Amino acid sequence: MESLPVYHGSITREAGEKLLLDSGLDGSYLLRDSESIPGVYCLCVLHQGYIYTYRVSKTEAGSWSAETAPGVHRRLFRKVHNLLTAFQKPDQGIVTPLQHPIVTEGKAKPPAGRKEGHDFYLQPS
Repeated sequence: MESLPVYHGSITREAGEKLLLDSGLDGSYLLRDSESIPGVYCLCVLHQGYIYTYRVSKTEAGSWSAETAPGVHRRLFRKVHNLLTAFQKPDQGIVTPLQHPIVTEGKAKPPAGRKEGHDFYLQPS
């Protein structure tokens, strides 16, 4: 989770909401730790001046899922990154597509060509 630029760790609900409201852009989003359930994360999304929060958790089998609107089929993802990518599309069971990531200060996206979770080493010549 720490490698995701949108993960803000154990910030409070109020601090997360302030970051989203300060952006002022519908579809702004971030991930933070749940304050009430250990080991669960909150996907917070701004839409029309309101913050919508969806719980994101890891299943016993190691897949990731997010709480969505009632009646929407629960989807499982191998990585949180894949979950976030899927929710960038419309009609995925959340209020609006994820469009504007609120990135943690000091975190940048991996350089182009580098895949998350993979380190490449140069062999000495």
